[in-house]
Amino acid sequence: MRIAFIGLGNMGSGMAANLVKAGHEVSAFDLSDEALAQAKQSGCETFSTVGDAVQGVDAVVSMLPNGAIVKRVYTSDVIGKAPQSALLIDCSTIDVATAREVATAASSAGYEMVDAPVSGGIAAANGGTLTFMVGGGKDAFAKAQPILSAMGKTVIHAGDSGAGQAAKACNNMLLAIHMIGTCEAFNMAKKLGLDPQTFYDISSVSSGQNWSMTSYCPLPGVGPQSPADNDYQGGFATALMLKDLSLAMDAADTSGAQTPMGEKAKELYKAFADAGNGALDFSAIIKTL
Repeated sequence: MRIAFIGLGNMGSGMAANLVKAGHEVSAFDLSDEALAQAKQSGCETFSTVGDAVQGVDAVVSMLPNGAIVKRVYTSDVIGKAPQSALLIDCSTIDVATAREVATAASSAGYEMVDAPVSGGIAAANGGTLTFMVGGGKDAFAKAQPILSAMGKTVIHAGDSGAGQAAKACNNMLLAIHMIGTCEAFNMAKKLGLDPQTFYDISSVSSGQNWSMTSYCPLPGVGPQSPADNDYQGGFATALMLKDLSLAMDAADTSGAQTPMGEKAKELYKAFADAGNGALDFSAIIKTL
């Protein structure tokens, strides 16, 4: 299958490389010459414009920074230039309203499209173990599933257009809340005289167990290796967590959902990012305690 991949950042570069490993021909585009050079080393054919990259493809996959860029790329450079038979797959994390707007524009022009944001971070993108939460029609999902499976280990149909973005917003809000709570618990345990490893050994098999503790522990030297063991470099940047929390709070406002813990998490991450920590992994928020 010939697939155009638009957006070769920290996540997109690994995802495009995994499509090549799965035997697909990948036409890659990014604004960064360095990213294009890396994609070429991974086996992609590179192009200087989106319009050129999508010529004659069977599918278009995108991984872009925000909803405004997604809307511009699809409405200006993909719809009408990619073959009408091409399946459109946006893996960016954006707001639900824009995802639905772009999907409607694609449908009106005769294309099938899904929103398929991811969970798993850079390591999972490179390793092909991402989780995809997919919004779109059943037929479009069925066509997208084998493509997404080449880049991830779990592909779940969340519902109609926008449902993937809704699931991502809820999931990452929960992740932020869990991480802050985990950091607070480790800090309190330490102040109460508990050894961090001992507390981990107890809580990781008790009712306080959660992913932020057992798979992504915010303390170095405790649990499986995590960004905490690399001075909080790599992983999932605080700035990206703040972006996802902002999207989640916008969704909460639009839907009328009450999210006091989500609002507090956003407040804490915003303060942490504003203090110059936006590039650090989101687990580094333990430093504030």
